[in-house]
Amino acid sequence: MMRAPRSAETRPRPTDTMNELIKPLNRFSVEPLARMTRRLADVAGGRAEPDLVITGARVLSTYSERILPDREIWIAGGRIAAVKPAGSHKGGAPRYDVAGGLIAPGLVDPHLHIESSMVTACAYAEAALINGTTTIVCDSHEIGNVLDVNGVAWMLEDARAAPLNIYLTVPSTVPATTPAIETAGGDLTPEKIAGLFDAWPEALGLGEKMDFVAVAEGDPRAHAIIAAALERGRPVSGHIYGRDFVAAYAASGVTDTHEAIDADIADDLLEAGVWIFLRGGPPTTPWHSLPKAIGTVTDYGAAWKRVCCCTDDRDAEDLLAFGLDWVVREAVRMGIPKPAAWSMGSLHPATRYALDGEIGGLGGGRRADLVLLDDDLLPQATWYGGELVVEGRKPTPRLEAALEKPYRYPKPAYATMHLPDPLPALVPTLPAGPCTVNAIRTTLPGIELVHERIALNPGADWAVTLADHGLCHVAVIERHGLGGNVAHGLLSAFGLKRGAVASSVGHDSHNVIVAGFDEADMRVALQAIAATEGGVCVVEDGRVVAMVPLPVAGLISDKRVGAVAEEVRALKVAWNRAGCTIPYMGFNLIPLSVIPQIRITDMGLVLVPEMRQVPLFEAA
Repeated sequence: MMRAPRSAETRPRPTDTMNELIKPLNRFSVEPLARMTRRLADVAGGRAEPDLVITGARVLSTYSERILPDREIWIAGGRIAAVKPAGSHKGGAPRYDVAGGLIAPGLVDPHLHIESSMVTACAYAEAALINGTTTIVCDSHEIGNVLDVNGVAWMLEDARAAPLNIYLTVPSTVPATTPAIETAGGDLTPEKIAGLFDAWPEALGLGEKMDFVAVAEGDPRAHAIIAAALERGRPVSGHIYGRDFVAAYAASGVTDTHEAIDADIADDLLEAGVWIFLRGGPPTTPWHSLPKAIGTVTDYGAAWKRVCCCTDDRDAEDLLAFGLDWVVREAVRMGIPKPAAWSMGSLHPATRYALDGEIGGLGGGRRADLVLLDDDLLPQATWYGGELVVEGRKPTPRLEAALEKPYRYPKPAYATMHLPDPLPALVPTLPAGPCTVNAIRTTLPGIELVHERIALNPGADWAVTLADHGLCHVAVIERHGLGGNVAHGLLSAFGLKRGAVASSVGHDSHNVIVAGFDEADMRVALQAIAATEGGVCVVEDGRVVAMVPLPVAGLISDKRVGAVAEEVRALKVAWNRAGCTIPYMGFNLIPLSVIPQIRITDMGLVLVPEMRQVPLFEAA
């Protein structure tokens, strides 16, 4: 078992000098390998001193998928010069003795949305580093849906300032469907997407192509967007439901997906040449598809060489508690050997994006992005570019200094709630006689929704009729200042007992969604979100009892991750107390018009995948 690192004389102490603490700490703090090869060769050959020697280590090799005993790592200029037998270095370089601990490469998350964490990229970095993640590939389609190209560019500026390696897959499906189905604040055309690729070198690929039906059916716009990536040699990420779509999707150039929900479709995708990103999510959220999808390896015998782990969506609380390291440990729990599982979280994603010459393993020349693990693969310390940024699962002074000066989004990002004024009715005009309702039935874990047709004969009291059938009101309000549409619906089995709940994170166009029994409480919730320029809230008896303010694009807080995590924790308590049967992140998906069976956007009710709109009420 691992012992605690020694507090030896040879262990370098964190510097307290102002000059060291104010130096930039970001992806650009380490020189490109092309400028460092001679120095690294000199250090590896013993002709020059390393900056740091991490000694007394067992090394988790992602290249050979084994654990190598008694090693030390020589670091120079933020890169690995060599991995040697322990005790090889005889010079006077500073040493950090991990006392038999396990050293592994930093994790690489190949697919996530920073906005889902409700924090900025700079704030996201703190939680990621604590959990041993040193590189992420984000798809910023959330902010793109609100602020178009400007939002994506601002998030990239945020990413460049963060103490984390952050790359982008350019949002591909903004809006997720068409203006006939929903109203978004952004419209990322093929030309705009091509411009983002050309302007930002960190744009590694095309983000998840969510309109998989359009892709499979040869939609011109969808394929023009794919062409913008393929013409530039960039890979295309996917998002797909249904085995019937796999062949056409793969033939269209899509080469990865995080939406494999079971072993059968995962197997189909692997055989079609598509990388699988096993999405691990806390079991209380809709995101935990890893246990079933991993069956392509554990049950069907597929190799894991083109299988990765990813997180996709995490709120601030879950980001701290369920990082990519947790997903890797879930893979181990499902039967994957530890070195292979860690490779699925590091080398494999790096290889998928052609970054394996820079990250993902402990080879010479790679960035010194390292993690100290215990025997259960729980991170204890993290080095980012050779600098100790986490120790004892807490930020070091070096990281604290970097986090104190985050990127500040420009003023237009703080003014995105353009709700209609005055607010229209949030509940529909109800029929006087018998009718059939096209209701939305919520089911755990909250991703898919069921189309439920319910015959009603309300008589004199609609409120009693709705309660008797377990129905509550839901409305989606356009908030981009593009028409002020309001659509009405009814939720079945949502479980709300009283009051109202609301969110400005209504995927993916991010209009406001509000649900409740009483229109007055629904209005209180909507007004609270307007007052904070975005957020998620719970209302009881006419007052807000819990809220997470999200003033940046109506999606993101500008606070530290720990502070936002506390707000999210309180929101979840109030959410559960209100009786909601799906988590708030599942509620946010109710307007997501690319997942079966039925959705509600600002334009009305939509049946997926046929993309057909239906009325709320039909005559009996």
